[in-house]
Amino acid sequence: MSDNKERIVLDVAYQPQVRTNTDTKRIMLNVILALLPALAVAVWQFGVYPLVLAVVSMASAVFFEWGYRKLMKKSNSIGDLSAALTGLLLAMVLPPTAPWWLPVIGSFFAIVVVKQLYGGIGKNFLNPALAGRAFLLASYAAIMGRYAVPGALTGSVDGVTMATPLSYMYGGTALPEYFSLKSMFLGTIPGCIGELSTLALLIGGAYLLITKVISWRIPGSYIGTVAVLCLVFGKEGYGNVEWMLYNVLAGGLVMGAIFMATDYATSPVTLNGQLLYGAGCGALTVLIRYFGGFPEGVTYAILIMNLCTWAIDKGFHRHQFGVSKEDIAAEKAAKKAAKEAAK
Repeated sequence: MSDNKERIVLDVAYQPQVRTNTDTKRIMLNVILALLPALAVAVWQFGVYPLVLAVVSMASAVFFEWGYRKLMKKSNSIGDLSAALTGLLLAMVLPPTAPWWLPVIGSFFAIVVVKQLYGGIGKNFLNPALAGRAFLLASYAAIMGRYAVPGALTGSVDGVTMATPLSYMYGGTALPEYFSLKSMFLGTIPGCIGELSTLALLIGGAYLLITKVISWRIPGSYIGTVAVLCLVFGKEGYGNVEWMLYNVLAGGLVMGAIFMATDYATSPVTLNGQLLYGAGCGALTVLIRYFGGFPEGVTYAILIMNLCTWAIDKGFHRHQFGVSKEDIAAEKAAKKAAKEAAK
């Protein structure tokens, strides 16, 4: 082949052969770009400090990945942007008042303990950012539960901290009037950096769908399950539709469904498995919110379903190109007959 022609090498042991311009770096970059609207809302509400936390978290994650792989004499992997994305996702699930050192500790746990000790990108069985948040929540519960009033960090209001809408909803206290569906949709409420504005998250989610980084199955089944269960069971003091909308818009549901539950390494690859996985996340979220010790259940719901991913994929067989359902049934029958003959 001449020098000015592209040389293509095919390994026939792996089929089908698919050529695409999409690689890990581009996927990670697209997710980072999709998170920018939500980060912009946090900066609008709380000033520049959330941006500082995001930069510190991303820099820490990249440093720990580079340092670990350097120490272990492994190839440098920071160029794929997966560590940077993990750092940004971790920052997005932190309160806007978190001290700067908190994402440093969380990034170490997420990158070194959850990701690199299990082999690096694609080999971790838990979402690193959510595992880092769970670790920080267990270690620094008081800091992780301190949420600023929108405008408090910019000096436009007198108050500093207040409870989130979910805290009121599941704490037996009436929801204040200023916690309206509009304020939750636009992002003028207290909460983690990335969960303030449902509108900003939906813009990011639409971008990921258009660029085909994610599909609708996991976010759709996740949010849909929460919506249906809350609509059916409701809560005293709220109309069922109102209660359902509050549960969808408040807290980290939309953030978790779009950006966390869809993590490639920790979610099913089978299409039906993705629907079951999303529904499981939704059911666990509602269960934790109704009966758990925390008003928010997204983090632990996704982490629990991460552990079930292998079983879900095992239960739903992947489609084999060029193989019909009859061929698969015949193969199963042959294997069953062989086992019986061996007995």
